[in-house]
Amino acid sequence: MHDRLRRSWRHLDFFQFEAWLHAEVPRVVCGGCGKTTQLPVPWARPGSSFTTAFEALALALALALCRELPVRPAAALLRCTDKQLWRRIEFYVDQARALESFEGVQIVGIDETSQKRGQSYITVVHDLDAKRLLFATEGRDHQTVLDFAADLVVHGGEPDEVRHVCMDMSAAYAKGVGIALPQADISYDRFHVVAMGIEAMDDVRRQELRAEPEEVAAALMGADPKTRRNLLWGMRKNPSGWNAGQTDAMHWLQRSTLKSARAWQLRMALREVYARARQHNTTEQAALDLRAWISWARRCRLEPFKKLATTIKDRFDAVVRGMLDHRSNAFVESMNGQLQHAKRAARGYRTARNFITIAYLRLSRLRHLPAHPFSAAAVVK
Repeated sequence: MHDRLRRSWRHLDFFQFEAWLHAEVPRVVCGGCGKTTQLPVPWARPGSSFTTAFEALALALALALCRELPVRPAAALLRCTDKQLWRRIEFYVDQARALESFEGVQIVGIDETSQKRGQSYITVVHDLDAKRLLFATEGRDHQTVLDFAADLVVHGGEPDEVRHVCMDMSAAYAKGVGIALPQADISYDRFHVVAMGIEAMDDVRRQELRAEPEEVAAALMGADPKTRRNLLWGMRKNPSGWNAGQTDAMHWLQRSTLKSARAWQLRMALREVYARARQHNTTEQAALDLRAWISWARRCRLEPFKKLATTIKDRFDAVVRGMLDHRSNAFVESMNGQLQHAKRAARGYRTARNFITIAYLRLSRLRHLPAHPFSAAAVVK
């Protein structure tokens, strides 16, 4: 033995008082290399200033509170700094995730979510069968998909076994899938395509109002200002969601000859194509309906819809695949919404690393986190 080094560890509180363990830990000298090493202790992991029981409590509290609250209030309850708590969360999340198996993953959803204001994005990849987050990384280029494929292999998965990827119309993601997941078919998320239809409709409405204000005023002559205000929201909503004012406003629009009326009809027709596909769920009929819509959109003399029709035609097969078997990134979008809620509650996360750690803690269904130290002991019969 070389000497003893006095060390202290924060332990579980004793009533309302902080409890600390103090011990003189032996250090030994290796006879071969001459290096001095501190012996491990059974109540704490090497290098930590907390006992394993305290760290397990901290993680259990963080897991419970961080679903609704940021890390800082959880740290305040534990009477430690948020930086100390972040270190513990990151350590145990990384440790638990390293033990996860991705064997058999076949259907994934890829999307992006903003980490903070500006061009700062996180790419997330979810297992759409198991409903869990598989991978998250900074950026939204094709390299993020390659990084996912490499991580999949590390966790026992096979990129060649991934047979379906649901995503938006990102050229970068499509390039990454083509390189890293060569056996996977791409389907474009139906909500993203319908949202593009709404965006094209809004472009037509804005262009018409800006370029032809007299025609718009003449067409809506007799409609009161409130009806005109309701028109915007009525066009964006589905008919089942209209209130009385929006219903009245949409009747005005449908009786008019405005370009906005044709744009709304095209948007609703695209929605109907998807609704029919959910009912019949056949590739042939979905392709037939979509081709009919593309033909109408290309002849409508509305530039935003002509552009959208070309975009869909160029990606026709992937769009049709997204119409079938209820394939969508709805689950991914829902999880991204939860992450954004957490980010707002925390008033943002300091680093992308913090954001990704919370994403794994909330959404990955990690099975190898430390047990709660206050959980009931098993009864031995």
